[in-house]
Amino acid sequence: MPAQEQVPAIGTIVVDVGRWEQPLVGEFRGVAGPYWTLRSPRGGTEWEVRPEHTRDATPAERLAARTARENARSRGEVA
Repeated sequence: MPAQEQVPAIGTIVVDVGRWEQPLVGEFRGVAGPYWTLRSPRGGTEWEVRPEHTRDATPAERLAARTARENARSRGEVA
């Protein structure tokens, strides 16, 4: 899988393929040294990942992430 080559814009949906049994979709939150900081679209704790352990989200993954975020927002779980 190709690694991300450029730093994405804050809020961009990317996929962490490095440490998890299954790829984990996250919202890009920023850069922390050599790592990118991601957070679930549903909110929660941020985690760090090396940029080379990410890939672009597919259209289906982006849609699912937006839907999860809006559902969490409607429940008052995220702002």
